[in-house]
Amino acid sequence: MGCESCWRQAGAGGGAAPAMVPYRIRPYREGDYEAVREVFAAGMSEHAPALCLHVLRQPWALLLLGCTFCLLLASARSLLLPVLALTLLLALARHGLGCAWSAYIQRCLDADLRDIAAAYGDRAGARFWVAEADERVVGTVGVRPAAGDGAGDGGGGDGELVLKRMSVRRGYRGQGIGAALGSAALAFARQRGCRAVVLNTLMVQHEARALYERLGFRRHRQYVLPTVYGHLANCTITTYRYELDGTK
Repeated sequence: MGCESCWRQAGAGGGAAPAMVPYRIRPYREGDYEAVREVFAAGMSEHAPALCLHVLRQPWALLLLGCTFCLLLASARSLLLPVLALTLLLALARHGLGCAWSAYIQRCLDADLRDIAAAYGDRAGARFWVAEADERVVGTVGVRPAAGDGAGDGGGGDGELVLKRMSVRRGYRGQGIGAALGSAALAFARQRGCRAVVLNTLMVQHEARALYERLGFRRHRQYVLPTVYGHLANCTITTYRYELDGTK
């Protein structure tokens, strides 16, 4: 697929709308390597606070915090010690969850984003695009064949592509860049004669879910991450699917 240019003009009308910058969607080049990894890592890091809040809302976490507070209050007979202890406990929990999320991001960087050209090259039957604006990379997305990626990618076998690593820099969102990246991936899948494009999202990726649904993806299934941490945190993954046979 050739380079695709998308132009937007500055918003008008009282200055309420943010200025729209010109951008283009183009295939990945070797010189984009560091920028792609940085855009993906920065975008994923933004979900850390939402993940912490999600975990703290779980019944077992609320019970643990409540019991700790009551026990300390009963033994100390003052509010200062329980409040300080609870504050420390929350800080430690946030730090631990942040470290776990950072480790997950690093695993992604060490997987298909370690050698992007190989993982998303023509030989792999894959493709990777970047969005370019203000002379820098501001968005990314890739697709790979579902076969061989395993159920963890939501794939169901031959004829399906998995959409991965969709991310747009914070200051460039709301300008259609994400939709343009997604459309490029879907057009590539159609060109290859694929029957569907699938993807996975975590429960904290609310903006991404809204974007995928606007593009025409439909919820296919939902499951809890099959690990101890996944069950404790009620870490749910939703698989989305876009049918390319005319029966979306």
